[in-house]
Amino acid sequence: MKKSIQIAGAYIGLIVGAGFASGQEILQFFTSFGWMGVVGAIIATALFAFLGMNLTQLGSRLQTDSHKEVIYHICGRYLGIAVDIVITFFLFGVTVVMMAGAGSIFEQQFGIPAIVGNIVMALLTIITVSLNVEKVLSIMGIITPFLLAIVAVIAVFSFITTDLSVAQMSEMAQKQTPAASNWVLGALLYVSYNIAAGAAMLAVMGGTERSPKTAGLGGILGGAGLGILILLLNLTMLAKADVISGVDMPILFIANEMSPVLGGLMSIILLGMIFNTAVGMLYAFTARFVKADNSKFKIFVPVFGVIAFAASFIGFITLVGTVYPVMGYLGFTLIAAIIVSWIRGRQQSKNVPSAFKG
Repeated sequence: MKKSIQIAGAYIGLIVGAGFASGQEILQFFTSFGWMGVVGAIIATALFAFLGMNLTQLGSRLQTDSHKEVIYHICGRYLGIAVDIVITFFLFGVTVVMMAGAGSIFEQQFGIPAIVGNIVMALLTIITVSLNVEKVLSIMGIITPFLLAIVAVIAVFSFITTDLSVAQMSEMAQKQTPAASNWVLGALLYVSYNIAAGAAMLAVMGGTERSPKTAGLGGILGGAGLGILILLLNLTMLAKADVISGVDMPILFIANEMSPVLGGLMSIILLGMIFNTAVGMLYAFTARFVKADNSKFKIFVPVFGVIAFAASFIGFITLVGTVYPVMGYLGFTLIAAIIVSWIRGRQQSKNVPSAFKG
């Protein structure tokens, strides 16, 4: 159970930087559809749990230390080549986005030049990824309990202090600009781009555990934890739909409204979320080319890290607008392949004579 909880914490830590950091993601994919966004959040929770379970179990069965084996297993030889190339590209792309995001928070919240944030995030990420994978998983899971706790506090505060009725919450929320044409597509796109970004590290996480059952449980718990976060953040922004319009980082805005101290604490947690994702992405990207137990791994980590740091000066907004939409469509291909692989596995299991089972 301890290992499952570690994998779950790392899973949440991996996804939150790319999918939760600003609050805009939840606002556009869920809150903008009013109360139907809550239904979308429940669908997203089920998908995160199901996909997390499958990817970690496959990683465990194949005992992989790179996403390559899992992707080829799921997608086959020909589609696997294309998906492998694109996922590898996006692992690097999200690393770059996270470094740029750290610079934005340093500048906007603390008035420190963005380049300082880029440098700090790049150095911390490179140093952490140079550790072994077990230590990386432990570090990635540390921030998760604090994140859940502070988001719960913000959600309760928002509902206690809101001046809106239930009907007004939905009406005001639907004035926000949505990221999709309807709430179902919004939920699916949100899961899609996050899984496209997280699939590689999820497979590596599963590869650290020999029991597929234990690894799969970690994926389920992590998916459930992500779902709780989505629901809490969605409800928070519904309650404050009248004051977050046009705000770049709505969760940080609400935290600052509660207390400047809480706002500062939330900024630090946001940086921790971004750090978690940067670590997961750079680790999985490097492991795609050099095995983690190879002595050359620690040489390639700083090389790739410095290149990502240089690319981060393209700008946070530009990077998000370029990288994330394409990732969403890749994610649909990957999700479809995972579901087909799961169905085939179930059918093969049923076809095995009972005498050979167990």
